[in-house]
Amino acid sequence: MSLLSVSNLSHGFGDRAIFEDVSFRLLQGEHIGLIGANGEGKSTFMNIITGKLEPDAGKVEWAKRTRVGYLDQHSELRQGMSIRDVLRTAFQYLYDMEAEMNELYLKMGEVDSDELDKIMEETGHIQDALTNNDFYVIDAKVEEIANGLGLDEYGLDRDVHDLSGGQRTKVLLAKLLLEKPDILLLDEPTNYLDVEHIEWLKHYLLNYDHSFILVSHDIPFLNSVINLIYHMENQQLTRYPGDYEEFKRVYEMKKQQLEAAYKKQQKEIANLKDFVARNKANAATSKMAMSRQKKLDKMEVIELDAEKPKPTFHFKQARTPGKYLFETNDLVIGYDEPLSRPLTLAMERGQKIALSGANGIGKTTLLRSILGEIKPISGSVQLGEHLHIGYFEQELKTVSQNTCIEEVWEEFPHYTQYEIRASLAKCGLTTKHIESKVQVLSGGEKAKVRLCKLINKETNLLVLDEPTNHLDQDAKTELKRAIKEYKGSVLVISHEPDFYEGVVTDIWNCEDWTTKVF
Repeated sequence: MSLLSVSNLSHGFGDRAIFEDVSFRLLQGEHIGLIGANGEGKSTFMNIITGKLEPDAGKVEWAKRTRVGYLDQHSELRQGMSIRDVLRTAFQYLYDMEAEMNELYLKMGEVDSDELDKIMEETGHIQDALTNNDFYVIDAKVEEIANGLGLDEYGLDRDVHDLSGGQRTKVLLAKLLLEKPDILLLDEPTNYLDVEHIEWLKHYLLNYDHSFILVSHDIPFLNSVINLIYHMENQQLTRYPGDYEEFKRVYEMKKQQLEAAYKKQQKEIANLKDFVARNKANAATSKMAMSRQKKLDKMEVIELDAEKPKPTFHFKQARTPGKYLFETNDLVIGYDEPLSRPLTLAMERGQKIALSGANGIGKTTLLRSILGEIKPISGSVQLGEHLHIGYFEQELKTVSQNTCIEEVWEEFPHYTQYEIRASLAKCGLTTKHIESKVQVLSGGEKAKVRLCKLINKETNLLVLDEPTNHLDQDAKTELKRAIKEYKGSVLVISHEPDFYEGVVTDIWNCEDWTTKVF
């Protein structure tokens, strides 16, 4: 049974085409991985099929009475609601049914016997629906999902406005799972989840009876839960049965076959052109030359897709710093309440350290306290001498109105426009990306603009807070290589052990320090 049909879909932004005559079908029980490089249109596709964006051409048709649940990266939570309040909204349709049933009960004393029979029958149906949809164990269901994603650690009565980006994502994900829609649409759900809760989500999706479409650059996670790949590339959407590894095998095979066919045809074209050029003026051979020219004119020429630019990251090195990059003395981090016990830490020149631990325990707060961006509750931080710090923030608070060129030029005004363009191109951005406004780029493309600014700054300490969020596989692989090659020191937060393992010299587990006061 087809739950979603997309026919002849075309869409673009300005003169930049995203899709060209794309068709797609989602069947009952399919677990789809939607993959592609940054900027190929994965989030745009999700916005189109959910009606948030109107396509330039084509049709999107959902099966009747299909309940769709969509987790994107830009959902907002209203201040004043607790985590429990938000999770209960997943059952709003059941609360509405209960209210309707209670109104019918109130009517019973005001109607005749025939009407009473109708009302009793209707309330009976509603009562059955409430029972079948677990209405009377809602709180138990809320607790179950909240525990699975670690929300109970924050306190379910906590205001959602006080949560970090990762914690808010968990709340939205928990609400979506509680809704149990016919189709789940998940756009990078692991971006702000820690290792333990990624594992929990993996098991949940493995046992999920309905269909889902998953956008994720976390290949091990994606590979473990999907049974079908749709690959976005060059404005097209191609179906590959099986997991990611099977997709890679078939994709490479098709690519090699096309390249072989292209080379063979180019050789044939060259021979035909050469024959025509040598023989068309000769009366004895002109007919043969015309015959070959007709063959050339009718030939369907094979074209190879232009190679997408792959990022190349090289971090510039500043002068050598002192032996100690920072030292803390009885440092207690937090805002209104402490998130850590008193910490006495030191980082030495040459160390590359990963901070691990669950979301919400203060990893980002520790980074910002060390950098002096927020005041500690108590204790002190002493920065070393001759430090040149490059900081990659997890979340940017403001939306840039600049083009990519302007965004980098503001930070490096001494660069020529050619140098700015070349720097952005090295980060894997095309000419159309480079000339676009930052705000219209995908999450991965925005991250590449920020990385462009970082690699052009001379540093001896990189402070990286979830740098792989939104990055495609090529960019993640290249960033890992660049950090490994970097001669300076690194302090990194990442929920992907595959990214930092083999790169860092030390792992600091922040769960050893947290007070777990939420």
